[in-house]
Amino acid sequence: MARAVRVLALALAAEGAPGPGPGRARLVPLPPGSGARPGPQGACGEAAEAGGAGWREAVTAAAAALQAGGLVAVPTDTVYGVACLAQDSAAVRGIYSLKGRNGAKPLAICLGDVERLYRYCRVNVPDELLRDLLPGPVTLVLERSEELNKDLNPFTSLVGVRIPDHPFMRDLARACPGPLALTSANISSQGSTLTVLEFQDLWPQLSLVIDGGPIGDIQSPECRLGSTVVDLSVSGKFSIIRPGCALTPTVEILKKKYGLVPESS
Repeated sequence: MARAVRVLALALAAEGAPGPGPGRARLVPLPPGSGARPGPQGACGEAAEAGGAGWREAVTAAAAALQAGGLVAVPTDTVYGVACLAQDSAAVRGIYSLKGRNGAKPLAICLGDVERLYRYCRVNVPDELLRDLLPGPVTLVLERSEELNKDLNPFTSLVGVRIPDHPFMRDLARACPGPLALTSANISSQGSTLTVLEFQDLWPQLSLVIDGGPIGDIQSPECRLGSTVVDLSVSGKFSIIRPGCALTPTVEILKKKYGLVPESS
């Protein structure tokens, strides 16, 4: 599977990387060795180091597509995702249309660094706690600030924040002027995807597909769980919204190191 994906990506690139059209989208492969690999403590994707001209070209191409209002498929440290600019209301609507997603289900935002989180969220936990969990396969739910697009999740005062432990995603987020809106690359209610071929039905509606190779073990159901989603919006407490792939280490940090208690307690 991995070799087939890589060969297809290289073939499309050699043909001039055509744009979206019936049955095909522009596919951009990341350099070999820059994908995700199985990580520690139950996390299915831990990013390898990456760089070089091909890497920079992929980041530049993805950032340009996003700033033009497009939707871009991206590898993360858990599963493949679809991103757009969170401050672009039309692009946000495009993600809901792409996925056939219930309009009352929120989208997370993705940032490149913990420091940027304070602009878009009201934080009521220690900075050290944020840095113990981020970057990583965790989504932290916090109170949103006035800086965030009001058309993004207008039905809630909260927002989930992701800083994936994947160098491409962090570089891409840093290259964009504001946060990314991020969701899994699949039709709503269908399984998460670990290779670009698994969501090829979505390609015609995407501006760009970044091929980072297989994420984790494609035979392992645990690697399709996505990030652990934890609500930290209530001071001194936490609530697990989705167990995800990093539940045990996340709860251990929250309880043992910071003394937080489950919100139901």
